[in-house]
Amino acid sequence: GYAPREQLVMAVTDARDSQEAAKKQFASALDQGIAVTGAKGSELETKYRQLNSAYDKSKSKAESVRGEIKNVDNVAQALFKEWRGELSQYQNAGLRASSEKQLADTQALYDRLLTSMKQAESKMDPVLAAFHDQVLFLKHNLNAQAIAGLQSNVAQIQSDVTTLVREMEASIAESNRFIEQMQDKAAG
Repeated sequence: GYAPREQLVMAVTDARDSQEAAKKQFASALDQGIAVTGAKGSELETKYRQLNSAYDKSKSKAESVRGEIKNVDNVAQALFKEWRGELSQYQNAGLRASSEKQLADTQALYDRLLTSMKQAESKMDPVLAAFHDQVLFLKHNLNAQAIAGLQSNVAQIQSDVTTLVREMEASIAESNRFIEQMQDKAAG
């Protein structure tokens, strides 16, 4: 029962919320990774389990983000296809031209949004891979020497997570702009 434009706004809202949750989870996983480097003796097993859990949650959030982005694209493509198909139904050339311009403007706005979402999405895999490496390493090396080996990787992971968070924040901001502009067009 929702108009295609409203469906697109709802899909973008869901994707934005998914990115926000993933951003928080990746930051939490980073905190878990840093906490492991300060662990001693008997704490190592507990810290390993916490890091493994944080990795699993991050992986799940990343999959959710991917699914939401795919959903946004499916909804958008359906909207644009329907809109293009209906342009030929106009009898009034002025209204058709106005609708064509709105379609072009909306498509450009959407293309910018999708590019931003895809950029943020592309940053997740390297971070997940680094977390996975840490988890695997710890799984088989629960000792002080292993912790020392992980400390050298923490700075790179911090940098990767910072970049991911920055990209996600940019994508979230782009999503908010898109939602606002679509709602303004619907109201106007």
